[in-house]
Amino acid sequence: MTADRPLTGMFLMTGFCVLAPLGDAIAKILGETLPLGQLLLVRFTMQAALLTPLVLLGGGSLRLPARVLHLTILRTVLHILGIGAMFASLRYLPLADAIAIAFVMPFLMLLLGRFVLGEQVGPYRLMACVVGFAGALLVIQPNYAAVGAPALLPLGVAVAFALFMLVTRSVAKAADPISLQAVSGIIATLILAVAFLLGNAVGDLPGLHLVTPDGDEILLLAAVGFLGTFAHLLMTWSLRLAPAATLAPMQYLEIPFATFIGWLVFHDLPDATASLGIALTIGAGLYVIHREQMAARKTLSQPLQGDA
Repeated sequence: MTADRPLTGMFLMTGFCVLAPLGDAIAKILGETLPLGQLLLVRFTMQAALLTPLVLLGGGSLRLPARVLHLTILRTVLHILGIGAMFASLRYLPLADAIAIAFVMPFLMLLLGRFVLGEQVGPYRLMACVVGFAGALLVIQPNYAAVGAPALLPLGVAVAFALFMLVTRSVAKAADPISLQAVSGIIATLILAVAFLLGNAVGDLPGLHLVTPDGDEILLLAAVGFLGTFAHLLMTWSLRLAPAATLAPMQYLEIPFATFIGWLVFHDLPDATASLGIALTIGAGLYVIHREQMAARKTLSQPLQGDA
């Protein structure tokens, strides 16, 4: 078991918030020419290929206790669904819009942490999460509904990842993070390989066919696999060290990072309303960090007070 260290967990979650939208931006580029199933297969195959040798060379094991393995399979399915819905939404929506719509997820995660895991959620963190949620809504461009049904895909991302993070919190302290991610990559690869076989047997199902990538696409596919693997490893580590309710507001930092990457890569510049939303999300995240620092200082000072 690993003791909670909220500040370290929050720092790792910030790393996830930087790398995850960068990987999504690359997936958005590749989504114009490559099928969805191929993106997911490469993404998880690389996760297995990168992490399995690290586990074995480090003397670790890929064997998980039965309960942890069952939860890992559930976690992997949720992971595939969440990433698949996000990659699909990026074919229709700007990067910042898709991530902003999906950001009902931290609010769902906060409620799940409170009512399912029994974690303490104080009024200050709850208010900060509400402010961050309001900021996320402001980032959504007013015309996103014009794309029709695909605009609902990020809501599926939110549900899948809220449940994914809940399951991750349940297993993170019972398994090594690298071993957990390596096993997840192997399971996901097997699931997707079976999906391709079934798709070919049934017929030419959308997204379940392979396209030969060119040289640039091969490099971008490798980047998607590496960034996705490392980003979610950071998230797993963060949930190993801090409660889900503590990390929920931190997730909002992904929106300003996604907005910047969207502007840099796709020349999508947020309007005044979106800029206000970004300011609110950053403010909420910084406020939560401030509250955690105060709590950490208070905890450290208690033994000294007892000795006195």
